[in-house]
Amino acid sequence: MEGTHTHMNMFSTVNTDLARRYWYTVAGFAGAFMMIRAVNFYKAQLRLRRKAANSVEFPTKPSNRVLEIWATLTAVVREASAPQLHIPFRGFSWLTPPPLGRLITLLVYWIIIIYMMTINVVVKDVFFWERIGYRNAWVTITQVPLLYLLASKCSVVGFLVGTSHERLNWLHRWVGRTMFVTASVHGWHFFTDWVRTDFVEYEFRVMPSVKYGLGAWAVLLWTLLSGLAPFRRMAYELFVLQHLLSAAFFLWLIYVHVPSNARYNVWFAIAALCFDRFCRIGLLLWRNVKFFPDKSKCRGGQRIGHQAQFKAVGESITVITIKDVHFKWRPGQHLYLWVPRLGPLEAHPYTIACAHKLPGTCICNSIQLVVRKHGGFSRRLHEFAAKTGGKEHQTVFVSGPYGAPPRWDIYETIVLISASTGASFTLPILEGLLKSKRTNCVKRVDFLLAARQGEEIDFYVSRLHTLIGRATEVGIELAVHIAVTQGASTFMQDPRAAGIQNVGTASVASSGSNLGEAMDEKVAGGSSADVEQQPVRGARKRASEASTDSHVYFSSVRPDVDDFIRGAVEATGGETSVVVCGGPSLVSRVRNCVAALSDERAVHKGTGAQGIHLFAEEYNF
Repeated sequence: MEGTHTHMNMFSTVNTDLARRYWYTVAGFAGAFMMIRAVNFYKAQLRLRRKAANSVEFPTKPSNRVLEIWATLTAVVREASAPQLHIPFRGFSWLTPPPLGRLITLLVYWIIIIYMMTINVVVKDVFFWERIGYRNAWVTITQVPLLYLLASKCSVVGFLVGTSHERLNWLHRWVGRTMFVTASVHGWHFFTDWVRTDFVEYEFRVMPSVKYGLGAWAVLLWTLLSGLAPFRRMAYELFVLQHLLSAAFFLWLIYVHVPSNARYNVWFAIAALCFDRFCRIGLLLWRNVKFFPDKSKCRGGQRIGHQAQFKAVGESITVITIKDVHFKWRPGQHLYLWVPRLGPLEAHPYTIACAHKLPGTCICNSIQLVVRKHGGFSRRLHEFAAKTGGKEHQTVFVSGPYGAPPRWDIYETIVLISASTGASFTLPILEGLLKSKRTNCVKRVDFLLAARQGEEIDFYVSRLHTLIGRATEVGIELAVHIAVTQGASTFMQDPRAAGIQNVGTASVASSGSNLGEAMDEKVAGGSSADVEQQPVRGARKRASEASTDSHVYFSSVRPDVDDFIRGAVEATGGETSVVVCGGPSLVSRVRNCVAALSDERAVHKGTGAQGIHLFAEEYNF
């Protein structure tokens, strides 16, 4: 629009200068996060060296004044970032706001955008309406490249700041919503000016770019509405397809709408989109094409794709074993699965549910995915697995692994909390810690697995028996807590069937965690109302002083997550990492508990209490 307007050059200098400042600011924040990564990397290496040298009892404690100051600043940021308000009402839980840390990030971003929208623009003269319209046009178009950078799976931004695309997606959505607001202000001021001068019909007749601008605004509005959780969940595969088409159509509309001196933003976005697609296609080919396959291995040697076995577990779980995988991954990463027979145009993300080569598999490397049946693709997976009985193999294609999980071996105590299939995220972390041959700072792991039905977690529990013995061998104290709130399960009826010894008696559990004691008493009481009562607390030894005995506790009531975390934190002499994977309710509860506990103990603020790291993974689409 500005390209054909009489006053097209009147405001260009100020607007383009603000656009440059915007990207200087983005680059500044990226540089700050890179510096933080460098300091944390140095801190992690120092911890591992101190552990390897056995020079101190608690290698995860800050070793000098500079690291103490850094730990204090880190604790302040963690306490301010973790809390989250959860809306528990059915049908409205999708309105739950982001955690406080993300809200602060949004507030900072909006302050920058509002500054750009308003600085030196509100002047009561003949160009009042045009000046504001042009300014907000530049503010909108300047954000377009960041929108597409944040949407990339092979994310340049994520690589720089040390995170992954799925953990940046929330910011991608909010940048899009912010663009909708600035685009609306841009269009409304121009339209108001035309109405005041009776110029509306003429503008639409002689300036075709106006129609393209309205079209781009309509695409933004459609993307905003279709991206809301209730509509997104109705048909997720359809949402993804239309979202991709809308993204491409939007770029074309704004390309023909904006003047030539602003089109560099469009080309920047197109470059980001093409780079992402190029990397993803290259990664897909690299992971699924083997030029010299080893045909001597059982069901190995497939040149294109991978052989996969599908097994139905109960009425809602499908276990997928993908064979002959020739790449490595880290615990906590995920990949995209494409099964042409069941979904010719669908690729879905699933967490890799194992950390290492699976025992008993007949080829060099295999991975497993655990999929819970919902609708669409996951339903077809379960129906196919139930129909074939796990005897038929299919060719599948994988892309990834994606994700940038933090290091888990630099903390003294690890608290792993998961609900149902969330154990696909936490169990590989446990396996990785126990089977790693590298230097490890971890002395204790508390593992909590909760589900409504036993069939949802039987698969995970059956793999825990090998980890109990392994924990004793490597000198890590492992306490496993399993809670099934509804229905029976194989391991609850006969724990030996899962290869795990049930030690749910008060006398044996006394050497375990407080939550284990509370669970045992609740089960003995037989009243579900006991879940709401104050848990029983007893003395607990520090991880550095505790024995390496490992225990398993079974319960049929909802666990007290707050007490579970508190017991682990109070027992450790160094830093604790709390990892949670589950639905919004569980994740928000853990967030609030960690924030409150950090504030109560005044970690790294002169009390001697050590830090609490939190990593939350929410399975929600």
